[in-house]
Amino acid sequence: MNLETVIKNLAIKANIELRKDVLNLLREAFYREKSPLAKGALKVILENAKIARKEKIAICQDTGLPLVFLEVGRDIKIDKTLLDRIKKGVNKAYREGGFRASVIDSQGKLTYSGNFFHIEFTNTKGVKVTIFPKGFGSENKTKMRMFNPTASYDDINKFILEAVEEAGPGACPPFFVGIGIGSTSEGCLVLAKKALLFRLDKPTPSKELAKWEKILKEKINALGIGPMGLGGCFSCLAVKIKRSPTHIAGLPVGVNISCHALRSATISISKDKLMNLLKE
Repeated sequence: MNLETVIKNLAIKANIELRKDVLNLLREAFYREKSPLAKGALKVILENAKIARKEKIAICQDTGLPLVFLEVGRDIKIDKTLLDRIKKGVNKAYREGGFRASVIDSQGKLTYSGNFFHIEFTNTKGVKVTIFPKGFGSENKTKMRMFNPTASYDDINKFILEAVEEAGPGACPPFFVGIGIGSTSEGCLVLAKKALLFRLDKPTPSKELAKWEKILKEKINALGIGPMGLGGCFSCLAVKIKRSPTHIAGLPVGVNISCHALRSATISISKDKLMNLLKE
């Protein structure tokens, strides 16, 4: 087996299998939902996920923009050749998996993937690869605002709630909401996407952030949008916040929403295994 095959299998998995934390939250919402219409929508969402996994077909016809997140350890050398082979594996997944080509290249032609890499260097060993197919029904609802550094929690909460309310049924709720705070105007939106890759069915380790996330989730659910816009108790299943240092003169805040079909798959590869995969 070579690297392209490993990445192909990972990208296929990301498109046909919901993450366990996402499934856990959807099931919990289904059992707790009181509105018959909303409960019916959640039942269809869960049945769709079950069929997709069993039949090995896409969970959604929008198989998204395949984002690749790399956490590169101190013992790994990364270069364009490695990135090209990862991209080739993603392309193979979309062709062989029967997934829709949704990317327009620089020449205006449809293709399967672009160079959408987010690379972070860590002090660990090996490399962690995450494929995150981001659907654009929810991606189009992204919001970013540059706050003054004196902005209050209430100011930021108001912005986030407005972003979610504006997203409405068009972003296929129930939502998963990622929030990035700090960095730069573009950096806070990457943070928001990374927040969606956290374990969503467990509390955030930071007590301060966990409390803030809980408050936001309750406020979003009080909007009454509900599954697929049908009302009910569950407009949002999880809120996650990721923070970063920023300049003293500003406070960037980004909101990135995912629909109910939040898809990603991750694999960790040691240096020795990576070297063997690259030889094939």
